Amino acid sequence: MSAAPYAARAAGRLRKAPEQRSHRRYPIELDVQYRLLGKGVSDLSGSGKTRNVSSAGVLFEAPGALPAGSMIEVMLSWPFLLEGICPLRLVMRGRIVRNDMRGVAVQSTYHEFRTAGLRTSEHRPAKVLVRTK
Repeated sequence: MSAAPYAARAAGRLRKAPEQRSHRRYPIELDVQYRLLGKGVSDLSGSGKTRNVSSAGVLFEAPGALPAGSMIEVMLSWPFLLEGICPLRLVMRGRIVRNDMRGVAVQSTYHEFRTAGLRTSEHRPAKVLVRTK
């Protein structure tokens, strides 16, 4: 095989292949917690940081190896508050499609936002209902 295509690409004469993904990936670092799902799976869970997120999956860094093909649930700490008050988590379930030096790649089959506790904002006072007899 000739080295000409590699040299031409390096010289900027050949265009880079167009993006093949059908879902745009957003490079964002979020805290993530994960746990493996399924029968016979030991209670394997942990935490890490995302490298990128899309509507179809997530790529995150995790210590140790996670087995490709396994079902997994990941919970991302979302950077925005619901109505400026309540923290959110993005929960995704899917299959680990790759685990290499770049991170753990998960193809999502399900995702939803969940509330993650209550936090009051300085701009909006907390509403407290007091009942008296």
